[in-house]
Amino acid sequence: MTIQSLGVGSGLALDDLVQQLLTAERQPKEERLNAKEERIEAEISGLGQIKSKLSDFKDAVDELRSDNGINGREPTITNPSEDNDVLSAEASNSALRGSYEVVVEQLAAGSRITTDAGAFTSSSDPVLTSGTGSLTFDVGGSKSFTIDVTAGMSLTALREKINNSDDNFGVTANIIDTGTGAGPRLVFSSSETGDGNDLVITNDTGAAELDRLSTTGGTNNISAANIESAKNAIAYIDGIEVQSSSNEFENTIQNVSFEVNEVSPKDAAGDFLATKLSIGYDKEGLDKKIRDFVDNYNALIDEIKTLTRYGESELEEDGALAGDSLLRGIQSGLASIVGDNVSSSALGGLFQIGIEFDDDGKLEIGSTDFGLGTGEDRLEDALEDSFDEIAKLFTDPDEGIATRLYEFSKEYTSYSGLISLRERAAKDDREDLYDQRETLELRMLNYEEILRDKYLNLDQTVAQLNQTGSALLASL
Repeated sequence: MTIQSLGVGSGLALDDLVQQLLTAERQPKEERLNAKEERIEAEISGLGQIKSKLSDFKDAVDELRSDNGINGREPTITNPSEDNDVLSAEASNSALRGSYEVVVEQLAAGSRITTDAGAFTSSSDPVLTSGTGSLTFDVGGSKSFTIDVTAGMSLTALREKINNSDDNFGVTANIIDTGTGAGPRLVFSSSETGDGNDLVITNDTGAAELDRLSTTGGTNNISAANIESAKNAIAYIDGIEVQSSSNEFENTIQNVSFEVNEVSPKDAAGDFLATKLSIGYDKEGLDKKIRDFVDNYNALIDEIKTLTRYGESELEEDGALAGDSLLRGIQSGLASIVGDNVSSSALGGLFQIGIEFDDDGKLEIGSTDFGLGTGEDRLEDALEDSFDEIAKLFTDPDEGIATRLYEFSKEYTSYSGLISLRERAAKDDREDLYDQRETLELRMLNYEEILRDKYLNLDQTVAQLNQTGSALLASL
């Protein structure tokens, strides 16, 4: 007799018994693996979180340690009135503090050439009635392009050909229709500014009709009265005349550049009114950088506390890395650097700019007066009197707070850093756990086979006994 399923022959619940034995064998081992997997996944997740947060902090202090603008100079411009926008300015970190009276007498301009009145009667007039010719546009002998002119080409068509030329270095042609006997006038404007950058239009072939459009190369060219030369920008700084071939003045005041936007206004007597340019420290900008540093530090500490906390009750879960020594080491190392002395700065440390530790190990601009003023008072005093020394506190290449915090963070977040090593070790443990699960499954399959073979024999034996008993009863 063939037994199709355990218990069929004997009538016993042998299949349920096998399942119960398998569950009893599997459950404790599987629970241990599940608990281990949960710990490993929590560790990998927690390490990823702190690595990301520490990397963000590293990037922030990297900007701070290499930020040349941390001791930047701030130009302040006071125009004669709110309606004026005479100039804009920038200053490098090495610019000296000072105040200057600036008058703009003239803006830089390129050449402007206008065809003579009456040269054309209509914009559709041909500029050349027969034959061919060409006009060459040149500035200073260094930049030029040539336009070929064909018979019948209108004034409008010439304008378009000039403006659309691929070689055009900055000449714009426009037609002004006067509506008078002067007729339409073609105006050429050059973007090349500054003395000596005069636009010259040459009638290359000497065709008489092209003299109306050229300044040289013929016998009856555009009259000098209709030619405006390129010119420099002219300004006066504290009464001293300065010039620039463009509207930008570079290093006219040492380590300061400014751009003139319009000519200075005049008073009722016709005298120019000066614009005041003051170069001072960018206190507002540095104040923000300091407060951002405090916020970035505290965000990192909050993340560490969240990951390492122990639940205060059975209902509150522990952090993913509760009590982890690696994170405690990070917090301790950060606090040591932030609280350390910086001998290269006359300020000595962050306390002198108002930054203190609170009771939770985070930073704050303190409100307590220790006889040196509150944190806000100390920060304000440092911004006013020790601007460059604040920069040294953060950016000194050997002792700077931001410099050391960057290197410290890098030790943990780089590929070979301590967090990365822990991550790889945890991932190796996870791979090993997968192997353990496969081993358990193979063991359970083997154990199930052994159980089924064992209880199959029992099932068959009981079935045979039942058959024999049934046969005996039948014979009696």
